Amino acid sequence: MVLPLLPFHGCATVPGGGSRRLDLPAIAGPIFEMEEPCAKILALETFRVEQVPPTVYYVPNFISESEETYLLHQVYAAPKPKWTQLSGRKLQNWGGLPHPKGMVPEKLPAWLQSYAEKISSLGAFGGKLANHVLVNEYLPGQGIMPHEDGPLYFPTVTTISLGSHTLLDFYHPVSRGQHADSEQVPAPQTQEQRHFLSLLLEPRSLLVLREDMYVRYLHGIRPAASDAVTEKVANVAACGAALGDELRRDTRVSLTIRHVPKVLKTAIFLGRGK
Repeated sequence: MVLPLLPFHGCATVPGGGSRRLDLPAIAGPIFEMEEPCAKILALETFRVEQVPPTVYYVPNFISESEETYLLHQVYAAPKPKWTQLSGRKLQNWGGLPHPKGMVPEKLPAWLQSYAEKISSLGAFGGKLANHVLVNEYLPGQGIMPHEDGPLYFPTVTTISLGSHTLLDFYHPVSRGQHADSEQVPAPQTQEQRHFLSLLLEPRSLLVLREDMYVRYLHGIRPAASDAVTEKVANVAACGAALGDELRRDTRVSLTIRHVPKVLKTAIFLGRGK
């Protein structure tokens, strides 16, 4: 199968039939080049989610329906050993296994490489090329507990959603600690009290999390079969849903595309030695 060109090298559609400009060249192979990441990231500014901590970009209809079908086909055509079953989800790991000593890199398959290049061309990774993709499958009723992604990745995460929506919930950590821009405040201890906002991730959308929203707060997905759109959904204005809607989940596949800075030049056995 020939990898399709990504279609929105001019603009992305938004609810209501309008569009917003996102200037990017189409990518048809390994032609990644990034010389001005700061200038490129400005292309995302029109998709910035306001009135939330820095920084969230939400791009609806980042890919077309035909691309979504193509990507889902590729995900489920992967060899069975690529899948790892976890509690509440199953996943595929592409690009290598991140490790504190360094990731032994593996070449991304062509069907993922093109999308890694496309997102990298936005400047999301400071001029570096994404080299790692985590594919997650969530069935209705499944989720992932609040967590941080940790220090092994460049402090930006990008996610393409396929097949179904979900709500990504954000939480204050159990102990906030002291920050230069705020006083130390006793943190509420229950998960519900620590939940302060959510983002609705629609099928075919792109989410980019940077800065505080990546490093300071926890994020997770509640194990639920449906989601209520409440006032805590910060990006509802950019979505095709309205306050009060109840959205039933279907099977959702996410492509979490990231850059791992520490990469080993040669393959070694990471489990030996201290």
